[in-house]
Formats: sequence, C-alpha cells, structure tokens
Amino acid sequence: MSRPPAFKKNRVIKKRAKSKVNVKKKDMLFVQREDGEGHIYHERPRPMFVDYKDVELLKKLTSRQGKIISRRKTGCTAVTQHAVADAIKRARFMALMSYVGD
Repeated sequence: MSRPPAFKKNRVIKKRAKSKVNVKKKDMLFVQREDGEGHIYHERPRPMFVDYKDVELLKKLTSRQGKIISRRKTGCTAVTQHAVADAIKRARFMALMSYVGD
C-alpha cells in the first residue's frame, strides 16, 4: 500500500518571502531654531554634532544603569547614534556624567 502524498517524509513547505517597504527613518535629535520673526522650527544639524555639555539630553539617552541606549530604542540614525555615543563618552571623561547608574 502506498501512502497519500501528504505524508511523505521529505516534503518541504516553502514560505513566500514578504516584500520589504523602504521607509526613511526619522531622526529624533533636532535643534530648535528661531527665524527673524519669532517662529520656532526644528531642523537636523549637518554635520551631526551633539554637545557633550548638554547633560540633560545625554541623560535621556542612557539607561538607569548608565548604559547607552541602542538605536532601535532611541530612534536615532546611525550618524546621530555615533555622535551621541561620542558625546556621552566625552561627558563621562570630563566628569559631567557618571560611568555607572544611580
């Protein structure tokens, strides 16, 4: 007796690959600027520079243990995340931030 085709041992079920949609990632770090008429708008500085003396911003980008939060959680682009990491390390070296958490 032969088995029905559904019970063959070497049967491989292939799944269809999902198509990926390319979406530009929005950067969360913006600089607040004011034009001559008093209107405030936000723009992304180029080249990206995060000031190591801005401790309030850098504290938001570190965890309670003092670790630098990853790109996926902060929403930063790669360029911004590198600038943030350098600024945090520089602020730690200058003793503006602690290396460990509270």
